Amino acid sequence: MQKIIDSHFHIWRQKDQPWLVGPMVPRIFGPYEPIRRDYPIEEFLEGQQDAAVEKAVYVQTNWAKRDFEKEVAFLTETAARTGWPHAIVGYADMTVDDVRPQLDRLMKYPLLRGVRMQLHWHETPAFRFASHARQVIDPKVRANVRRLQDYGLSFDLQLFPPQMEDGLQLIGENPQIDFILTHAGMLTASDEKTIDEWRSGLSMLAKAPNLTVKLSGLGTFEHRNDPVLIAMVYETAIEILGSGRLMFGSNFPIEKLWTSHADLITAHRTAAATYSEVDQANIFWCTAERIYRPA
Repeated sequence: MQKIIDSHFHIWRQKDQPWLVGPMVPRIFGPYEPIRRDYPIEEFLEGQQDAAVEKAVYVQTNWAKRDFEKEVAFLTETAARTGWPHAIVGYADMTVDDVRPQLDRLMKYPLLRGVRMQLHWHETPAFRFASHARQVIDPKVRANVRRLQDYGLSFDLQLFPPQMEDGLQLIGENPQIDFILTHAGMLTASDEKTIDEWRSGLSMLAKAPNLTVKLSGLGTFEHRNDPVLIAMVYETAIEILGSGRLMFGSNFPIEKLWTSHADLITAHRTAAATYSEVDQANIFWCTAERIYRPA
């Protein structure tokens, strides 16, 4: 069985998550009452038993902006206690005048590998996170992303297909930074027009050699674990980018809203099974190992 690095998972404490307390905040993955609670590393580990997941990369979960360091400290303490996670993608606010003071505070945590600030914007209000459609090339964002090179940090980029032309500009002007496209480019529906737009966006971003794509969150808009959809995403992504620029991520516990960890991994393994052992090793291990360097 091919061993796995899960390149995208979350754990949290409810008290630290603004969107898990108080009124329900609309999210792109729909109603989320079952996960409005603590989701500790122990529950994650129990859920993925016998799945050959040997390492995992934590990706930020929108703590209050002022608590960006507190989040990474919590993950560092968790790793010291349990051995998981093996790498951390934290948060830094790329809209400030100078992000370096935030990065300086984060760099003392040895598992930090990169940062994510969600910049996706959609015409559907419930799907929005960025303040405007072109925030990805806001002058402050561009200047701060450029500074990541000096810290050796990657940037997890979350965009919808109509934003990908701007995304290519950001990636292209920073050739020394690794960019990771989260959730395979945010395919919102399975109709032909939407898929064609998504495919075109992926093809555009593929021009940048410093881009990799994360095969994660594929149930986000369908609200189900759909093996047919997953297989289509794998086929398209491998055709456009090749397996050496792809990595698997579970996006747990979000996907727990509609599936189990075992069923999710089975669907991904099945989608990859028609490809070579080298391709499967790239998707489930080698790409994440190269980009995130898990301890």
